[in-house]
Amino acid sequence: MTFERITVDADLMGGQPCIRGLRIPVATVIAMLADGMTVDEIVTELPDLTPGDVVEALRFAAEAVRERELPLRHTA
Repeated sequence: MTFERITVDADLMGGQPCIRGLRIPVATVIAMLADGMTVDEIVTELPDLTPGDVVEALRFAAEAVRERELPLRHTA
């Protein structure tokens, strides 16, 4: 899967995946979504972003989780 809007630069934000080379980490955008913000609210809060940036951040996060095994607690 290719991500056009996600960049990783060792000199920017400690090498965290960011949106289009901006100082906006993907993790920040995902946290905002997780907190219940809408795409429109995120774009208003971070006006350098577009709705497409938010969607690609979510796709990137989904792919990142798919690519690694995480320890999960099983419930009975």
